[in-house]
Amino acid sequence: MDSVSGVGVLDKSVVILTAIAERGPCTLGDLVAATDISRPTAHRLASALECHGLVGRDAGGRFRLGPRWLTWGARARAGMELVDGAQPVLDALRDATDESAQLFVREADRRVCVAASERPSGLRDTVPVGAILPMNAGSAAKVLRAWDTEGTRGDAGAAELATVRRRGWAASVGEREAGVASVSAPVLDSSGRVVGAVSVSGPIGRLGRQPGRRYSKPVLAAARRLERAAGLQ
Repeated sequence: MDSVSGVGVLDKSVVILTAIAERGPCTLGDLVAATDISRPTAHRLASALECHGLVGRDAGGRFRLGPRWLTWGARARAGMELVDGAQPVLDALRDATDESAQLFVREADRRVCVAASERPSGLRDTVPVGAILPMNAGSAAKVLRAWDTEGTRGDAGAAELATVRRRGWAASVGEREAGVASVSAPVLDSSGRVVGAVSVSGPIGRLGRQPGRRYSKPVLAAARRLERAAGLQ
């Protein structure tokens, strides 16, 4: 075992999955030999992993990696390609608008800035990579919620989110931080699922009280470019 978390059942489950991934389909005896885990424990954990789709069985009844990895792998690959493709798109958006640009993704009840391109000088809205922001304020939060159909059920702002989805972008003025405005558009995969939000942000004095009038088109164009760059569309 390369590393140990101290959570025994998790560590042993990872050892079993690693054995299957490295060796291919395994009988129970193969797993016991490869992992040094007792036969009853190996069977119990492999069966539990099978229930969650992380382990499956081949025609001979041997344990193999399950179908859930296909979904997770595709999403992980899309996520990496999204971030890898973001920087040149955000740099171009910054240059086109002369404002700071960001890419946000949702993590449960919060959003995280995973890429950014800052305005080189003057008053700006600095959102560093890794910044964790709430999902209840700001144009990026609206976008991530508006295209999350499960997340908008019973949402107190459902009417506003419906409007955001209908027009394709969101704006905010002084919501997340006093004096700051922003405009965001969704980054969508081929099934229409939102995977991120592209934004421009800056002081209200420059963006104005209706920033969408000026910035929605370049932000939407940037979102479409990022979808193509990440192979989402």
